[in-house]
Amino acid sequence: MRISRTLSRSRVTVAVSTLATLGLLAGCSEGGTSSTGGGKKDGKVTITMGLFGVMGLKETGLLEQYERENPGVTIKAEIAGDEQTYYTALQTHLAGGSGLKDIQGIEVGRAKEIVDTQADKFADFAKTEGTGHFQPWKLNQLTTPQGRVLGLGTDIGPMAICYRKDMFQQAGLPTDREKVAALWAGDWNKYVETGQKFKAGSKDSKLAFMDSSTGLFNSMIYGSSEQFYDKDGELIYDKNPVVKEAWDLAAEAGSSGLTAKLRQFQPGWDPGLANSTFATTVCPAWMLAHISEKAGPANKGKWDVAKAPKGANWGGAFLGVLDKSPVKAEAQKLVAWLTAPARQATIFKEIGNFPSSKEALAQPEVSGAKSPYFSEAPIGEIFGAAANEIPAEQVLGRKDGTIKDIFSQGLHLIESKGRKPSEAWDTTDERIRKAVG
Repeated sequence: MRISRTLSRSRVTVAVSTLATLGLLAGCSEGGTSSTGGGKKDGKVTITMGLFGVMGLKETGLLEQYERENPGVTIKAEIAGDEQTYYTALQTHLAGGSGLKDIQGIEVGRAKEIVDTQADKFADFAKTEGTGHFQPWKLNQLTTPQGRVLGLGTDIGPMAICYRKDMFQQAGLPTDREKVAALWAGDWNKYVETGQKFKAGSKDSKLAFMDSSTGLFNSMIYGSSEQFYDKDGELIYDKNPVVKEAWDLAAEAGSSGLTAKLRQFQPGWDPGLANSTFATTVCPAWMLAHISEKAGPANKGKWDVAKAPKGANWGGAFLGVLDKSPVKAEAQKLVAWLTAPARQATIFKEIGNFPSSKEALAQPEVSGAKSPYFSEAPIGEIFGAAANEIPAEQVLGRKDGTIKDIFSQGLHLIESKGRKPSEAWDTTDERIRKAVG
């Protein structure tokens, strides 16, 4: 099966109607006067949903399919393009107890904060039948210490390395994806060593080996069971050897001329793809759509995908149901249906969001998927293997997203401002402590 798509998984670049976003911010509900919008009347059910980005539920026609298969059920979904704006509004509505939808999307970076501060607002899926198909680490991300499951997973972001075959060839490196993966198998240090070989052998001094050091840093920490916090919720970023190792290696890459100094999804990164200024980027599954769109038709077949040194996950989301929803049972039934293996496989087939369901990974349309843009790379096989390597338990923290962004800024000081790694670390440490207390 071949996958070809132009929709971007990135939730910071999705264009949606201004009306939908304003409706969310204003607390508008389409289905009635209750605090969660939906309701029952004359034997008919209206379920409201608050979503963000391209989650694939509406774009692939699944909501319409559910309505056809369940006469009397109407689903009204509002979609905000920017997840940060969406989450700020969601927090406001949760605090005020109004303007909420029956079903709310939850980004993985917000999961810990929801678990710690809003668990009582969401319905429990722990006893919902047929949820054993999820990756265990996915369910754990939105499960309370008491075992309440606050939502079911939609997608995940297993990671690989996207690389330019033509650039590897001119630098004297292998281009076959299995041979490329062997260059750095099992060790991110080997990835940087490959970059040094690329730099030494490249006939074009303007070409960089990787887009930025931040992608390398993120991929290393995302493959660890503990990152910035420990299981007790204490900050450990400053003493976690995983974080220190990732910082040191990313700093080495950033200070030795291996990067194009282009942080992913920041200004300049898209033109860098279009103008072919770097040879590799660490890419979660959902990023392939963005790369193919921004790099454009002229670069089709020049890109390929190889297994990353170690399995890691970046991104993913959940669907939660408000506990006080007047249609809680019906909403939970809808969420279970939308996140079932068959629907996850459909969404992957249509727009590339990678399934969080183990059973979906085994379905032919996922396991056998290839990307024509990325040289017929067996993306189902590559990303599926990466998903199965991710630790069963991953400790999330309330301010993981904030801390990650500050680390990205710190690495930017090294590769773009010429700061010494030790000075940049001190600045980063100070900024984190001010931001999270």
